[in-house]
Amino acid sequence: MNHITRQSRPIEGAKKALSLVVFAAAASSAATAIADQPKLWPAFQNSGQPAVAAEAIPTQWSAEKNVAWTADIPGYGQSTPIVAHDQVVVTSTSGDNKDNYHVESYALLTGEKRWQIDMKNPSPFANTPMVSRAAPSAIATEAGFIALFEGGVVVALGKEGGKLWEKDLVAAYGPIEARHGLSSSLEQYADHVLVWIERSENPYLLALDKKSGDEVWKVAGVGATSWSSPRLLAVGEQQHLICSASGKIVGFDPATGNRLWEFTDISNNSSCTPMPVGNGKFLIGASDGRGESTPGAAAKSNGLIEVVPQDDGTFKVGFKWRATKATSTFGSPVVAGKTAAIVNRTGVLYRFDLETGEEVSMERTDAGGIWATPIVAGDYLYLFGYKGTTSVINLKDGTEIAKNRLWDAESQESFGSGSVLYAAAPAPPYLILRRGDKLYAIKQL
Repeated sequence: MNHITRQSRPIEGAKKALSLVVFAAAASSAATAIADQPKLWPAFQNSGQPAVAAEAIPTQWSAEKNVAWTADIPGYGQSTPIVAHDQVVVTSTSGDNKDNYHVESYALLTGEKRWQIDMKNPSPFANTPMVSRAAPSAIATEAGFIALFEGGVVVALGKEGGKLWEKDLVAAYGPIEARHGLSSSLEQYADHVLVWIERSENPYLLALDKKSGDEVWKVAGVGATSWSSPRLLAVGEQQHLICSASGKIVGFDPATGNRLWEFTDISNNSSCTPMPVGNGKFLIGASDGRGESTPGAAAKSNGLIEVVPQDDGTFKVGFKWRATKATSTFGSPVVAGKTAAIVNRTGVLYRFDLETGEEVSMERTDAGGIWATPIVAGDYLYLFGYKGTTSVINLKDGTEIAKNRLWDAESQESFGSGSVLYAAAPAPPYLILRRGDKLYAIKQL
């Protein structure tokens, strides 16, 4: 069902009124800039898109200033906001057993709700902080958006919210059960949307036609616990779809689903998504948390992996370097200038030379533990602490130049509360922050 509501909150107070005047004066130029960039953040971790430009988004903000708009999200969700077609699209779930799934769209300039689609969950499960809750991130396509929900729903929507097609994966391929639920986001390749269902029994990887939802190919999944997402990696003249699960990383041909290689010299890599670093190379992260079977082994599994084509058509896969001491949490390692940045569960930021793996710096940040993958904009690294603090690091000298909050720390009741900061999406001149229950649009004034 489609319906349109208006839920953006008015900004109150004299200071905020002044901010609105400034914002309105810039709205025309901002609208032009947005129209020129139909896909600002079209997928989880901005997969396959250019880097965010220097100084394109704010470095400092607070609840009293810089907030262009806020919007309440129905239910609860953990997915990344997708910014495309002049709108911000998020997913969420509601009901005691995650009975309902929602896809919501908000106008990028104003936060006004444009449309909302509601669907039933074919795999109801107790709605608690111990399971994923609308965790997979959607993708933007030329036609609109495609969203995946961990209960087994894939839905394609037009730019104005009209349903193009819907596929019930449970009806097609059987029940979905996985420890703590699924959180793998969508990836796209050519005319395919790529869906990774790493369930407890008979896991699978699936390619669907983006226009019709018809199955293009379906192959066996990795066969190990994972909450990471598949990523495309250029290897020579080919594209490989990289899937990372605990103790194993597998490369697939995204055109056919054929397995190209398998790498097992790794452990505790269940949560972080591979991050491409040029042709044939990607960063990988590992953690000692979330029930990993080999505690203490994660440090040697954080680093840079290289995939090298061989003359016989096979591929040689191995670590080019391994990080020393550093471990990840839910936020994946990222390329930060000429370094690789890894943040551990207590908010310690490690940086390594991207070419050699030599440690460049190790500093404790105010962000604390992060669940969102960091974002790099020019010379700045943004660390989004799950308790609501965002640290901004100057990559030139490693200093923390800002510590930003939008809500009181006291409102952080628990790790599963609405005030958890799950994700961010740059949409110059805005930075969109996503809590479990709310969106914030931050603007440099």
